[in-house]
Amino acid sequence: MLKDWRRCICCRKVAHKNEFWRVVKAHPDNLITIDLGKTVIQGRSAYLCPTASCLQIAQKKNRIGKSLKAKISEEIYQQLESIAID
Repeated sequence: MLKDWRRCICCRKVAHKNEFWRVVKAHPDNLITIDLGKTVIQGRSAYLCPTASCLQIAQKKNRIGKSLKAKISEEIYQQLESIAID
């Protein structure tokens, strides 16, 4: 894969990382946050298309939780839903 290109955990679309949402399990405190690109957050991350359809699949099949190896709160899904395209 090319440098700075990522794959959506739902639809498997490959694109530049700026085209995706980045959900991060921050190291070392294990807090789940949404990286909006304003600061660098280090830790395990999952990339997701910014669409309502990919978000629904991710929530239904717990794709974000499986990728981050953590339990995802409903609050994270609500934050993503508020900024979703569609």
